[in-house]
Amino acid sequence: MSEVVRIHEVDRLFGKKSVIKNISMNIGEGEIFGILGPSGSGKTTLIKLIAGIDKCSKGEVLVYGTEMPDFTVLTKIGYMGQSDALYADLTGFDNLSFFGSLYNLKGKELKNRIQEVAEIVGLEEALNKQVNHYSGGMKKRLSLAISILHKPTLLILDEPTVGIDPVLRKQIWKQFMDMKEQGTTIIITTHIMEEAEKCERIGLIREGELIALDTTERLISKSETGKIEDLYFKNEVSL
Repeated sequence: MSEVVRIHEVDRLFGKKSVIKNISMNIGEGEIFGILGPSGSGKTTLIKLIAGIDKCSKGEVLVYGTEMPDFTVLTKIGYMGQSDALYADLTGFDNLSFFGSLYNLKGKELKNRIQEVAEIVGLEEALNKQVNHYSGGMKKRLSLAISILHKPTLLILDEPTVGIDPVLRKQIWKQFMDMKEQGTTIIITTHIMEEAEKCERIGLIREGELIALDTTERLISKSETGKIEDLYFKNEVSL
Protein backbone atom coordinates (compact mmCIF):
# COMPACT_ATOMS: atom_id res chain seq x y z
CA MET A 1 0.00 0.00 0.00
CA SER A 2 1.57 3.29 -1.08
CA GLU A 3 1.58 6.21 1.33
CA VAL A 4 -0.81 9.12 0.66
CA VAL A 5 -0.58 11.10 3.92
CA ARG A 6 2.40 11.37 6.25
CA ILE A 7 2.10 13.35 9.47
CA HIS A 8 5.37 13.72 11.37
CA GLU A 9 5.67 15.19 14.87
CA VAL A 10 3.03 17.84 14.22
CA ASP A 11 2.04 20.57 16.66
CA ARG A 12 -0.55 23.28 16.08
CA LEU A 13 -0.65 26.25 18.41
CA PHE A 14 -3.19 29.07 18.53
CA GLY A 15 -1.42 31.73 20.52
CA LYS A 16 -0.10 29.88 23.55
CA LYS A 17 -2.74 27.16 23.37
CA SER A 18 -1.58 23.83 21.98
CA VAL A 19 -4.43 22.17 20.03
CA ILE A 20 -2.42 19.41 18.30
CA LYS A 21 0.48 17.89 20.24
CA ASN A 22 3.27 15.90 18.57
CA ILE A 23 1.07 13.73 16.34
CA SER A 24 2.66 11.29 13.88
CA MET A 25 0.89 8.81 11.59
CA ASN A 26 0.70 7.59 8.00
CA ILE A 27 -2.38 6.88 5.87
CA GLY A 28 -2.18 4.62 2.82
CA GLU A 29 -3.77 4.55 -0.60
CA GLY A 30 -7.29 3.12 -0.72
CA GLU A 31 -7.66 3.19 3.05
CA ILE A 32 -10.71 4.35 4.99
CA PHE A 33 -9.19 5.97 8.05
CA GLY A 34 -11.29 7.19 10.96
CA ILE A 35 -10.41 9.97 13.38
CA LEU A 36 -12.36 9.79 16.64
CA GLY A 37 -12.37 12.10 19.59
CA PRO A 38 -14.61 14.13 21.87
CA SER A 39 -15.64 17.67 20.95
CA GLY A 40 -12.65 19.98 21.23
CA SER A 41 -10.11 17.16 20.96
CA GLY A 42 -8.45 18.56 17.82
CA LYS A 43 -10.01 16.36 15.11
CA THR A 44 -11.11 19.22 12.87
CA THR A 45 -7.81 21.05 13.27
CA LEU A 46 -5.92 17.90 12.26
CA ILE A 47 -7.89 17.30 9.07
CA LYS A 48 -7.58 20.97 8.12
CA LEU A 49 -3.81 20.52 8.29
CA ILE A 50 -4.07 17.49 5.99
CA ALA A 51 -6.34 19.36 3.55
CA GLY A 52 -3.97 22.33 3.39
CA ILE A 53 -6.51 24.73 4.88
CA ASP A 54 -4.23 25.34 7.86
CA LYS A 55 -0.51 25.07 8.50
CA CYS A 56 1.18 23.28 11.38
CA SER A 57 3.29 25.18 13.92
CA LYS A 58 5.88 22.40 14.10
CA GLY A 59 6.59 19.20 12.18
CA GLU A 60 5.34 18.42 8.70
CA VAL A 61 2.26 17.17 6.86
CA LEU A 62 2.95 15.54 3.50
CA VAL A 63 0.23 14.62 1.00
CA TYR A 64 1.42 12.65 -2.03
CA GLY A 65 4.96 13.48 -0.92
CA THR A 66 4.35 17.24 -0.98
CA GLU A 67 4.45 19.39 2.15
CA MET A 68 1.11 21.02 2.85
CA PRO A 69 -0.32 23.49 2.21
CA ASP A 70 0.43 23.31 -1.52
CA PHE A 71 -1.91 24.51 -4.26
CA THR A 72 -0.81 21.88 -6.79
CA VAL A 73 -2.10 19.04 -4.58
CA LEU A 74 -5.55 20.54 -3.95
CA THR A 75 -7.04 19.22 -7.22
CA LYS A 76 -6.56 15.69 -5.85
CA ILE A 77 -8.38 16.46 -2.61
CA GLY A 78 -12.09 16.56 -1.83
CA TYR A 79 -12.88 18.30 1.45
CA MET A 80 -16.11 18.63 3.39
CA GLY A 81 -16.09 20.63 6.61
CA GLN A 82 -18.67 20.74 9.37
CA SER A 83 -19.83 24.19 8.23
CA ASP A 84 -21.54 24.37 4.85
CA ALA A 85 -19.67 26.56 2.34
CA LEU A 86 -22.57 27.10 -0.05
CA TYR A 87 -24.09 29.99 -2.02
CA ALA A 88 -27.56 30.24 -0.53
CA ASP A 89 -29.02 32.44 -3.27
CA LEU A 90 -28.07 29.93 -5.98
CA THR A 91 -29.70 26.61 -6.76
CA GLY A 92 -28.11 23.31 -5.88
CA PHE A 93 -27.32 22.81 -9.58
CA ASP A 94 -25.67 26.22 -9.82
CA ASN A 95 -23.55 25.52 -6.73
CA LEU A 96 -22.37 22.24 -8.24
CA SER A 97 -21.72 23.92 -11.60
CA PHE A 98 -19.63 26.63 -9.97
CA PHE A 99 -17.49 24.27 -7.92
CA GLY A 100 -17.18 21.89 -10.86
CA SER A 101 -15.81 24.72 -13.01
CA LEU A 102 -13.07 25.30 -10.43
CA TYR A 103 -11.89 21.76 -11.22
CA ASN A 104 -12.09 22.35 -14.99
CA LEU A 105 -15.23 20.25 -15.45
CA LYS A 106 -17.19 21.54 -18.43
CA GLY A 107 -20.15 20.94 -20.68
CA LYS A 108 -21.63 17.45 -20.90
CA GLU A 109 -19.01 15.98 -18.57
CA LEU A 110 -19.97 18.44 -15.84
CA LYS A 111 -23.71 18.01 -16.36
CA ASN A 112 -23.45 14.22 -16.24
CA ARG A 113 -21.30 14.31 -13.13
CA ILE A 114 -23.76 16.63 -11.38
CA GLN A 115 -26.55 14.14 -12.04
CA GLU A 116 -24.38 11.29 -10.72
CA VAL A 117 -23.50 12.97 -7.42
CA ALA A 118 -27.06 14.27 -6.95
CA GLU A 119 -28.30 10.69 -7.19
CA ILE A 120 -25.69 9.49 -4.70
CA VAL A 121 -26.80 12.03 -2.06
CA GLY A 122 -30.50 11.93 -2.91
CA LEU A 123 -30.90 15.48 -4.23
CA GLU A 124 -32.15 14.76 -7.77
CA GLU A 125 -35.51 16.40 -7.12
CA ALA A 126 -34.03 19.46 -5.39
CA LEU A 127 -31.31 20.56 -7.80
CA ASN A 128 -33.35 23.46 -9.14
CA LYS A 129 -34.30 24.83 -5.72
CA GLN A 130 -32.41 27.71 -4.14
CA VAL A 131 -30.17 26.51 -1.35
CA ASN A 132 -31.75 28.95 1.11
CA HIS A 133 -34.85 26.74 0.85
CA TYR A 134 -32.87 23.60 1.72
CA SER A 135 -33.13 21.95 5.13
CA GLY A 136 -29.98 21.49 7.19
CA GLY A 137 -29.71 17.88 6.08
CA MET A 138 -30.08 18.83 2.41
CA LYS A 139 -27.30 21.40 2.73
CA LYS A 140 -25.11 18.73 4.27
CA ARG A 141 -25.85 16.42 1.34
CA LEU A 142 -25.06 19.15 -1.19
CA SER A 143 -21.73 19.82 0.53
CA LEU A 144 -20.92 16.12 0.28
CA ALA A 145 -21.86 16.10 -3.41
CA ILE A 146 -19.50 19.02 -4.03
CA SER A 147 -16.64 17.25 -2.25
CA ILE A 148 -16.85 14.18 -4.53
CA LEU A 149 -17.79 16.02 -7.74
CA HIS A 150 -14.29 16.01 -9.27
CA LYS A 151 -13.56 12.38 -8.29
CA PRO A 152 -10.78 13.17 -5.80
CA THR A 153 -8.20 10.54 -4.95
CA LEU A 154 -8.11 11.80 -1.33
CA LEU A 155 -11.44 12.53 0.33
CA ILE A 156 -11.42 14.31 3.71
CA LEU A 157 -14.75 14.45 5.53
CA ASP A 158 -15.57 16.09 8.86
CA GLU A 159 -18.64 14.29 10.24
CA PRO A 160 -20.29 14.08 6.81
CA THR A 161 -23.44 12.15 7.71
CA VAL A 162 -24.59 14.10 10.78
CA GLY A 163 -28.26 14.97 10.24
CA ILE A 164 -28.69 12.46 7.41
CA ASP A 165 -31.26 9.69 7.76
CA PRO A 166 -30.04 6.07 8.18
CA VAL A 167 -31.24 4.91 4.74
CA LEU A 168 -29.34 7.64 2.90
CA ARG A 169 -26.34 7.18 5.20
CA LYS A 170 -26.19 3.54 4.10
CA GLN A 171 -26.31 4.61 0.44
CA ILE A 172 -23.54 7.15 0.97
CA TRP A 173 -21.35 4.60 2.71
CA LYS A 174 -21.84 2.23 -0.20
CA GLN A 175 -20.42 4.97 -2.42
CA PHE A 176 -17.47 5.39 -0.04
CA MET A 177 -16.76 1.67 -0.28
CA ASP A 178 -16.96 1.81 -4.08
CA MET A 179 -14.53 4.74 -4.11
CA LYS A 180 -12.19 2.83 -1.83
CA GLU A 181 -12.21 -0.12 -4.23
CA GLN A 182 -11.17 2.30 -6.98
CA GLY A 183 -8.19 3.43 -4.90
CA THR A 184 -9.58 6.55 -3.22
CA THR A 185 -8.24 7.26 0.25
CA ILE A 186 -10.92 8.45 2.68
CA ILE A 187 -10.30 10.21 5.99
CA ILE A 188 -13.39 10.69 8.09
CA THR A 189 -14.19 12.08 11.51
CA THR A 190 -17.31 10.69 13.13
CA HIS A 191 -19.09 10.25 16.43
CA ILE A 192 -21.24 7.44 15.03
CA MET A 193 -19.76 4.15 16.23
CA GLU A 194 -21.45 2.20 13.43
CA GLU A 195 -19.49 4.35 10.98
CA ALA A 196 -16.27 4.06 12.96
CA GLU A 197 -16.47 0.30 12.67
CA LYS A 198 -16.51 0.60 8.86
CA CYS A 199 -13.06 2.20 8.96
CA GLU A 200 -10.03 -0.05 8.56
CA ARG A 201 -7.90 1.88 11.02
CA ILE A 202 -8.73 4.47 13.62
CA GLY A 203 -6.79 7.19 15.38
CA LEU A 204 -8.17 8.18 18.78
CA ILE A 205 -7.48 11.78 19.78
CA ARG A 206 -7.90 13.23 23.23
CA GLU A 207 -6.89 16.79 24.20
CA GLY A 208 -4.84 17.14 21.02
CA GLU A 209 -2.85 13.95 21.52
CA LEU A 210 -3.01 10.68 19.60
CA ILE A 211 -3.75 8.17 22.34
CA ALA A 212 -4.28 5.12 20.12
CA LEU A 213 -3.72 4.15 16.50
CA ASP A 214 -4.65 0.67 15.31
CA THR A 215 -7.01 -1.40 13.23
CA THR A 216 -10.64 -1.15 14.22
CA GLU A 217 -10.74 -4.80 15.26
CA ARG A 218 -7.76 -4.45 17.59
CA LEU A 219 -9.13 -1.31 19.22
CA ILE A 220 -12.45 -3.04 19.85
CA SER A 221 -10.60 -5.99 21.39
CA LYS A 222 -8.76 -3.64 23.77
CA SER A 223 -12.06 -2.39 25.18
CA GLU A 224 -13.66 -4.48 27.90
CA THR A 225 -17.13 -3.55 26.64
CA GLY A 226 -16.43 -3.89 22.92
CA LYS A 227 -17.03 -0.16 22.46
CA ILE A 228 -14.19 1.89 21.03
CA GLU A 229 -15.23 5.09 22.83
CA ASP A 230 -14.68 3.42 26.20
CA LEU A 231 -10.94 3.56 25.53
CA TYR A 232 -11.09 7.30 26.26
CA PHE A 233 -11.84 6.49 29.88
CA LYS A 234 -8.73 4.40 30.37
CA ASN A 235 -5.82 6.14 31.98
CA GLU A 236 -3.43 4.81 29.37
CA VAL A 237 -3.87 3.18 25.99
CA SER A 238 -0.94 1.37 24.38
CA LEU A 239 -0.34 2.60 20.83
